[in-house]
Amino acid sequence: QVQLVESGGGLVQAGGSLRLSCAASGSTFSIVAMGWYRQAPGKQRELVARILSGGSTNYADSVKGRFTISRDNAKNTVYLQMNSLKPEDTAVYYCNAARGRSGNVWGQGTQVTVSS
Repeated sequence: QVQLVESGGGLVQAGGSLRLSCAASGSTFSIVAMGWYRQAPGKQRELVARILSGGSTNYADSVKGRFTISRDNAKNTVYLQMNSLKPEDTAVYYCNAARGRSGNVWGQGTQVTVSS
């Protein structure tokens, strides 16, 4: 089993920054990729950024150049640094751990609200 605990959401003005953290525990050896997804009211959950076990990263076009995903392997923690935030970034952000054939694990979600 893998457990994910997220932190770092909150309310920020447009143009501001936030950093989200996701700490994984349990059978972390099974994780092949970790990522951040978000879901705004009335919209589908979408990928924001992902980091693979080899270190490569993927970003949604809407956040490229503004968000950075990184990880601390010693702490089994993934971070999402969000800069130049926009009101359209407002959503619940979910951490995800992909475990190949063992399936995905989701965090509880953390609210990010960007005021204009």
